[in-house]
Amino acid sequence: MTVYQQLLQREAANNPLRVGVVGAGQMGYGMISQIATIPGMAVTGISDINLSNAEKARDAYLASSKVQHPVLVSTSYREVLSSPTVDVIVDATGVPEVGAKICLEALIAKKHVVLLNVEIDITIGTLMYNLFKAAGLVYSGSDGDEPASTFEMYEFAKAMGFDVLVAGKGKNNKLRLEANPTTVAEEAKSKNMAAHMLASFADGTKTMAEMTLLSNAIGYKADVTGMHGVSGHLKETVEQLRLKSEGGVLNSYGVVEYVDGLAPGVFVIVKGKNQGVIDQMNYMMKVHNDHQILYRPFHLGSLETPMSIAKAVLTGQASIIPLAGPVSDTVCVAKKDIKAGERLDGIGGYCVRGVIEAHTVCKANKLIPIGLIAGNVVAKRDIPNGTFLTEDDVQLDTNTTVWKLRKLQDEIYG
Repeated sequence: MTVYQQLLQREAANNPLRVGVVGAGQMGYGMISQIATIPGMAVTGISDINLSNAEKARDAYLASSKVQHPVLVSTSYREVLSSPTVDVIVDATGVPEVGAKICLEALIAKKHVVLLNVEIDITIGTLMYNLFKAAGLVYSGSDGDEPASTFEMYEFAKAMGFDVLVAGKGKNNKLRLEANPTTVAEEAKSKNMAAHMLASFADGTKTMAEMTLLSNAIGYKADVTGMHGVSGHLKETVEQLRLKSEGGVLNSYGVVEYVDGLAPGVFVIVKGKNQGVIDQMNYMMKVHNDHQILYRPFHLGSLETPMSIAKAVLTGQASIIPLAGPVSDTVCVAKKDIKAGERLDGIGGYCVRGVIEAHTVCKANKLIPIGLIAGNVVAKRDIPNGTFLTEDDVQLDTNTTVWKLRKLQDEIYG
C-alpha cells in the first residue's frame, strides 16, 4: 500500500497524522499551508518566537483545511512538543541550539522528528539518529531539501547497479563570501525572507551544510575543501566533473559537489559497469558519453516535507539519515576581521561562514563546526578575514545543549 493510500485510509477513519511545527517562517509557513490540502494529515500545534508568525500560519492553514479543529499556537516549542495532540515534530527553525533542544526533548517525549534544520543535523546528526533508533523512533531529514532529493537519486542509481561518481546540487544564487544581514537586507525584504537566512545562502554556508549532510548520508567527501563549484549546465557539468587525467577538475570520484547553473535541481553523475549498459544509456539519454547525468530539475523545499512526515509515522522510514559516523563537517571561516574579545554571532550573521571539510581534518586540526557558534562564543585573539577558526581562536560556550551533545557524539563516534 502506498503512502498516499495509507493517508486516504487515515482520512476515512478520521485519524489524521498530527503534526507539531516549530518555526513558522518562510519554510514552516509553506509546509503548514501544504498540509492543509493533504488527506489524513493535520497540523495541531505551531510554535514560533514571534507569536504573530504562528497565528498567521494557523489562520492560513484553517482557511484551506476541510476539517476545522483546534490548533495550538505558542511562543514555546515545549508547549507544542509536549502536547498530547501532537504525534510528530517538525523543526523548521534552522537554529542549531534550538534544534538540539527540540531533538533531545522530542526523544524524551517519544515523538518522531523531521528536520528542516540542516544546521543541527550536520552537527549532532549521528548521535541523534542512533538515539532515536534505539528508542524505536524516526529521526529524519526532509524530502524536498536538496540533500534528501539528491540522496533519493543516489539510492535509485545504486539500486540500478550504476557507479555513482558525483552527487550534488545546483546553487540558487551567486556566491558572496562576505554577505551579512545588512548587505542582503533589501533583497531579503523583497523575497519575504529573514535577512540572516538569505545571508547564509549568499555566503555559501547553506550549500556547504547541505552537501555535508549528503556526505554524511552516502559516505562521499568533498574532492577539495569547499568543493569546486564549477559553472555550467548538464553537458558542461559532466565534462568538468571528471578526473584531471580525463580533462576535468576532480582528483577522485565518489565526491559531493555543487554547480553554479543547475539550480534549483539536483543530480548524480553515473557510469554503467559494462559496455552493454553504457550503450543503452547513450541510446536512452541521446548523449554519447561513458558518463551520464541524472538530473531532477527542481526541489520543492518544505512543500515536500509532509512526505517525510508520512513516511516516518506510517512506515517508520526516514528520508535521509547519517551513516555510522561523521564523514564531513561544515567548519567556520571568518568572513571579516574579528577582534580579540569580540563575541561571534552564528550562521547567517556577520562573523563566520561555513565550508565543507572532511571530519578527519576537522578533528585533527581542531576546526570549529559552525553549529557550535551558539550562545556566548568569544574570540581569544585577533582573527583575520578568511581564517579557518580553531579551538585556539575562540572560546566556545560549553553551557549550550548543542555543545554538550556534540561533545558526546565526538566521544562515542570519534
